[in-house]
Amino acid sequence: MKLTTAGESHGKALVAIIEGLPAHLRVDMQNVNAKLALRQSGYGRGGRQKIEKDQAEILTGVRNGETLGSPVTLCIYNKDYANWEACMSAGACDEAVMQKKSLTKVRPGHADLSGVIKYGQTDARNILERASARETAIRVAAGAVFAEYLSALGVQISSYVKEICGVKDTGEYTFADVQKAKTTQTGMLDEQAEALAIEKITQLKADGDTAGGVVEIRVKGLKSGFGSHTTYDSKLDARLAQSLMSIQAVKGVEVGMGFGVASVSGKAVHDEIAYDENKGFYRTSNRAGGIEGGMSNGEEIVLRIAMKPIPTLMKGLKTVDYVSKQETVAAAERSDVCAIFALSIIAESAVAKTLAETVAERLGGDTMEEVTARYNALP
Repeated sequence: MKLTTAGESHGKALVAIIEGLPAHLRVDMQNVNAKLALRQSGYGRGGRQKIEKDQAEILTGVRNGETLGSPVTLCIYNKDYANWEACMSAGACDEAVMQKKSLTKVRPGHADLSGVIKYGQTDARNILERASARETAIRVAAGAVFAEYLSALGVQISSYVKEICGVKDTGEYTFADVQKAKTTQTGMLDEQAEALAIEKITQLKADGDTAGGVVEIRVKGLKSGFGSHTTYDSKLDARLAQSLMSIQAVKGVEVGMGFGVASVSGKAVHDEIAYDENKGFYRTSNRAGGIEGGMSNGEEIVLRIAMKPIPTLMKGLKTVDYVSKQETVAAAERSDVCAIFALSIIAESAVAKTLAETVAERLGGDTMEEVTARYNALP
């Protein structure tokens, strides 16, 4: 199973091709588009969300609501392209408009400077258009399809926001609790923490500043034995970490206790094992976050990711103009103050993609019937 995405932030469209999906998987486009709507939600989003009302379209690989076993192509057309066609067209562009829309005041914390140097550009727009988090819209659409595949096996994924710019939700929550986070403004579950976070975001907006935060992702229902200890690149935690770190602005990943394991002794870290005739082998705690030795162990998978503050500030930081080499203030592209709620939806999609790939590698199967039978036969 493989996902490829393409497209620019203000280009004509974003596209995803999913290879390796078995035949007879039901694809619910209402669910796909509901996930896209959630990605555009959350307190602190910017003006782009008022323009784009993301709707995915299936171009190939599905007939009458079911996959055919051939590659599935998804597309999201950018409504804002109408305002940018003169300088973003694949054909001849208007040189005057291109000059007006060019970006040389490279932004700290963004791909701008490294990208123009690496790819021999003078206009950072040739970098930022692909580096933009707008790319995650098509990953969310694809992730919803991967989630359908996992859901057919009884595997569920959910998430909530634990922290926004220093405001922390310190509650302990069940998987059922976490599923309620989509109904809040920030993705937080504690009402007092959410109120403080909204106050913080509002102040940051007034200051021309931005916020980051922490998201926790949970996976329920995945049986043991997915991933492997045998090679470094087949370890499930390593693969999940790579997938999550590939999301724009994510700077840290934790599994289970994460960095907390470094400050206590072994008996406060490792999960003791028990056996029950009905449950089989299980752990009496879940500090490992559902993964041991690079393999799922049957417990809930628990992951956390840290997002840096968005690098496009309305009151820009000091920088240098790439062309003139003169000191200046970074360009202020249209952006969000806080996109942590959106990150939770994107993270679920990234996790769904990696888990679907891992499951498919172990189980194979040309049809969903084969995949389901093989999964159900596992201990």
